[in-house]
Amino acid sequence: MAPHQRVLLPFPLVFLLLLLLVVPPRADAWGKEGHIMVCKIAEKYLSEKAAAAVQALLPESAGGELSTVCPWADTVRWHYHWASPLHYVNTPQVCNFKYSRDCHNSRGQQGMCVVGAINNYTDQLYSYGQKTSYNLTESLMFLAHFVGDVHQPLHVGFEDDEGGNTITVHWYRRKANLHHVWDVSIIDTAIKDFYNKSMDTMVETLKMNLTDGWSDDITHWENCENKHATCLCN
Repeated sequence: MAPHQRVLLPFPLVFLLLLLLVVPPRADAWGKEGHIMVCKIAEKYLSEKAAAAVQALLPESAGGELSTVCPWADTVRWHYHWASPLHYVNTPQVCNFKYSRDCHNSRGQQGMCVVGAINNYTDQLYSYGQKTSYNLTESLMFLAHFVGDVHQPLHVGFEDDEGGNTITVHWYRRKANLHHVWDVSIIDTAIKDFYNKSMDTMVETLKMNLTDGWSDDITHWENCENKHATCLCN
């Protein structure tokens, strides 16, 4: 994405999940562990009202922990085939994102990309507390996952190289594609080499690194003209 152009997201019931996603440095490689870490940190910043809603929506299998369901959207791809394109968005070899041009699946169906998915599940969660036909538990699990995905650089990448999936690199001694390195290898290596093989230790370190300055973008999110959808700020 162009450095001056950011996708700014709204503040629905659970959108304090976003608070993690501006943590410096760029710890935004999202395999299973990455998604769990996103939610472990984000849970700390939920308001009392949002935390109560999350607890009400979580499945019993979650044990009251949002982080346990954050990888869920990756585990159901075989069942929800239609959801595969919702994990990413590609641009036609240009460093900017245009919703009308880029947010579609391979059949050209509009809205079928990660930004469209965030819009959709945000809108569904606004119906919490009302009579609705939506499965808000799934809406929460999808949204928590996709907010993580959209902040992984290669989930918003070039169509030609399939978000780095066709680019072969070496991560230390292992051959891998660039997308996998971002998704998995960076975090796995960091946990092993710097955090004594403990994800919880890495999470606690990231929490301690959060400073007042990291949340400067909150005013931009809150001033997003459309509160129910993503908006661009140049």
